[in-house]
Amino acid sequence: MSKLYLIATPIGNLEDITYRAVRILNEADLILSEDTRKTSILLNKYGIKQRLSSFHKFNEHQNLYKIISELKEGSSVALVSDAGTPGISDPGFLLVRECIRENIEIECLPGPTALIPALVLSGIPCDRFVFEGFLPVKKGRNKRLHELGMESRTMIFYESPHRLKKTLDEMAEVLGAERNAVIARELTKIHEEIIRGTLGSLAEEAGKRTIKGEIVIVVQGRPSK
Repeated sequence: MSKLYLIATPIGNLEDITYRAVRILNEADLILSEDTRKTSILLNKYGIKQRLSSFHKFNEHQNLYKIISELKEGSSVALVSDAGTPGISDPGFLLVRECIRENIEIECLPGPTALIPALVLSGIPCDRFVFEGFLPVKKGRNKRLHELGMESRTMIFYESPHRLKKTLDEMAEVLGAERNAVIARELTKIHEEIIRGTLGSLAEEAGKRTIKGEIVIVVQGRPSK
């Protein structure tokens, strides 16, 4: 049956995949992957040999209607990202939107995403939170940070290692150096690390050493007066 499957894949430890995800990947006519080299490592571990094609932010527009056409012809297509859930700071939204427009069935399999374990491990209230993903690199960055200065919910961000120090410095300046925060890096991997402190102390720590890997920043919301 024609259907698009959105399949969450491990963010580090390859054992963090569901039985159903492995089954669907084995049954799909086509697997769309953000990086076929990385996805092949996962597929090889579980003996999955289905057809694999690249689908990432640089080619999703040009490949969109080709995939829709294949779905309309009755194929089942599984979309995965490098790690985590497709559509969460990864390609997927455009394809989902087009499938909805074309009345193509969509099924999302729940699974790993880095923001939830980072939030739960942070020790910062997690009953109400807002996920910001990556801050704008240039245009609108400062404006967005100032808008978030009034946010009372816990905030979660993704960040790349080479921008981490700059981001923490800016957060400390705009949100307050004493605001509680956490850096969660390389979650579920061998070198997983949780660094807790304030925005000021974390900015100092990022200046003292190179913090590598996949990074999530969790920041306390604006304290109530």
